[in-house]
Amino acid sequence: MLNITIICIGKLKETYLKDAVAEYSKRLQKYCSLNIIEFSDEKLPNKLNDNIINEIKNKECNKILQGLKKDSYTICLDLKGKQLSSEEFSKKIENITLNENSHITFIIGGTLGLNENIIHISDESLCFSKMTFPHQLIRIFLLEQLFRAFKISKGETYHW
Repeated sequence: MLNITIICIGKLKETYLKDAVAEYSKRLQKYCSLNIIEFSDEKLPNKLNDNIINEIKNKECNKILQGLKKDSYTICLDLKGKQLSSEEFSKKIENITLNENSHITFIIGGTLGLNENIIHISDESLCFSKMTFPHQLIRIFLLEQLFRAFKISKGETYHW
């Protein structure tokens, strides 16, 4: 069975987000083994400059590196990443599992995004939208798209 790890900066606090994660995690059990690793985000000061931003991203990068496994195909979610349709995303997951690996790790950064080091060591970068969303919502988007991808791959009915 495919192993999927999602490494996230920032812990979910809102019940409705936790409920959505729990629901999609339950739905995904049929298709994969899912592991979500949450690391706390760094507190943002009232005033930011480039040095502070880099320092925060470096700290969060170090946390992410703790959760990475060497044998996993790594995909970071980044605004500069490639955009895929749901069908293309499904095919991507299929191709990785057939040709590359049985373990995929997705990385979701914190409020300030990902450190360039994480982006460079990832096998690829994906962008769900050019619009900016809270990173907590992106986690839900990712889980929903993973569920949709498996449904597409298996030829099962899902809301189109």
